[in-house]
Amino acid sequence: MSRSTRRLPRSFFARPSPEVGPDLLGRILVRRLGDGRLLSARIVETEAYQEDDPASHSYRGRTNRTEVMFGPPGHLYVYFTYGMHHCMNVVTGSDGEGSAVLLRAAEPLQGVEEMARRRGTDHPRALCSGPGRLCQALGIARQENGLDLMRGQELWLLEGSPVLPSGIDVGSRVGIRSGTEHPWRFSVHGDRFVSRVRAGGPVRGSR
Repeated sequence: MSRSTRRLPRSFFARPSPEVGPDLLGRILVRRLGDGRLLSARIVETEAYQEDDPASHSYRGRTNRTEVMFGPPGHLYVYFTYGMHHCMNVVTGSDGEGSAVLLRAAEPLQGVEEMARRRGTDHPRALCSGPGRLCQALGIARQENGLDLMRGQELWLLEGSPVLPSGIDVGSRVGIRSGTEHPWRFSVHGDRFVSRVRAGGPVRGSR
């Protein structure tokens, strides 16, 4: 299967996050390290968050932490959570809206040895299966917060091979207490790199 080498345009992200979330599945995330080496991974799991969503960081309005979320679409929003790991999101919607899609899991493609070194394990499924693991494997931290995925040379998204709706599982988001009624967690059906399914997991064909 061929994978397109074209970057996703800004118009791709300038839509509601529940539309962008499933459309990100099958896209290729590319990371250029400081020494020029490239790492890449195929996105297999995402979660959508909106401004009027009580589970979203933007729900209470603009803060220093969430300022990037309210900016133009197509930028990277990175936050540190539980004092342990980073999570990365792509900003969606219109400028000033406060919505984003969390990248939850991916299939390692290029630079697997470097990902394994960063993660401290060579088990393929343990490299990028989960938002914290994904950030650690690709070397994403707060200094990458705000990167423009259209113009930057450090991180970008390629068109790849989008997943058809029939191949997408839809369910409740993970690790939240509010907004659990929204079926805004999207994953590639049967993909071994999807993070572990918990209570309220995906139901195939509900989108």
